Amino acid sequence: MSSPARRERLEEVAREVVEPVRRYLARRTDPATADDVLADTLLVCWRRIDEVPDDPLPWAYGVARRCLANAERASRRQRRVARKVAAVDPPAAAVPGPDDEPAGAAGEGVRRALAALPPADAELLRLWAWEGLAASEIAVVLDTTPNAVGSRLTRARQKLRDRLRKDGVPGGHGGVTERRTR
Repeated sequence: MSSPARRERLEEVAREVVEPVRRYLARRTDPATADDVLADTLLVCWRRIDEVPDDPLPWAYGVARRCLANAERASRRQRRVARKVAAVDPPAAAVPGPDDEPAGAAGEGVRRALAALPPADAELLRLWAWEGLAASEIAVVLDTTPNAVGSRLTRARQKLRDRLRKDGVPGGHGGVTERRTR
């Protein structure tokens, strides 16, 4: 593919994926990290533009998911180094970080219930409920089969329902199964 054609294809892909991927990341990390991961995702899109499928959104979610995992690993390494440095040379005063601030009241019960689930189940539910992806699209993101996604999603939704009941969180729209249409 020629350079102008590659650029044109990237612009098409970016128009379709930037905002959904930005929302996907905003629900999973802080704004600065989300911006960095979005940039990394677009860089991967550029480098692999010949491999981007006709429906690029699920593919881009998969790329963003892996880029976010890389960013989180890097952040954990930085925190470990900071703890080691702080042990050797403690700071004069502690400053509260973003994790120390109280969470908003809206959806706190659901956030707690999702946090109590295994990370793979929580991610699956987020892709289904928050991103509005169908099982076939989630399969692309998670690099698995739609059948596997369907059965995992059924189990994950039941775990979430059980957890919400256990925590006394009132039910919502349990029967809603609508997804994004193309």
